[in-house]
Amino acid sequence: MRSILVVDDEPKIVKIARDYLERAGFRVQTAGDGRSVLPMVRSAKPDLIVLDLALPGMDGLDVARTIRKESEVPIIMLTARADEADRLIGLELGADDYIVKPFSPKELVARVRAVLRRWDGARAGTDVVRAGDLVLDLPRMRASVGDRTIPLTPTEFQLLAVMARQPGRVFTRGQLLEAVHGVAVESYERAIDSHVKNIRRKIEPDPRHPRHILAVHGIGYRFAEE
Repeated sequence: MRSILVVDDEPKIVKIARDYLERAGFRVQTAGDGRSVLPMVRSAKPDLIVLDLALPGMDGLDVARTIRKESEVPIIMLTARADEADRLIGLELGADDYIVKPFSPKELVARVRAVLRRWDGARAGTDVVRAGDLVLDLPRMRASVGDRTIPLTPTEFQLLAVMARQPGRVFTRGQLLEAVHGVAVESYERAIDSHVKNIRRKIEPDPRHPRHILAVHGIGYRFAEE
């Protein structure tokens, strides 16, 4: 049974999220503040974290930043903030998805399932994608450049794998959103830009002059043909 850690300081939201996730077949643990999250991640090793941004003691963005220093566990942010910049910061810190409050509990379940499918899909199969010195080991969900292992989040790995499997093909941002989310969601094209920015920072010798992921003006991105 997959385990989900729900982190929110509003008891009503925690109860609703727990009820719906448990009915969907997940095991659920909860936390009400930011400082207790990392010890729970270390001890319980959840399969996914639903993380509120506005937390007492330690802001959700700081929690996500701390988690990403030692774990690639998928993270879905919960936010009541309407400011797009907050969502982009969260995505750049390595969050895999976000949901704006108030939200539908059924949508939360759908997002959790989609992110976990993405995680499973990124690790499924037996093939290895090679592009110059970049190697993607799909079944092990590992990326490397030369002798250096590249720490990618599940979303970043899946996004890179989608493009790397078909070098030269131009993907629109909409196609990439669909490929990595797996469900129809309210999102925006800059979310893909944030993930690509993260990937470039990790795999490119000079992210300002990328060799692997190339922008196609007004359309989206393509993976460079060798």
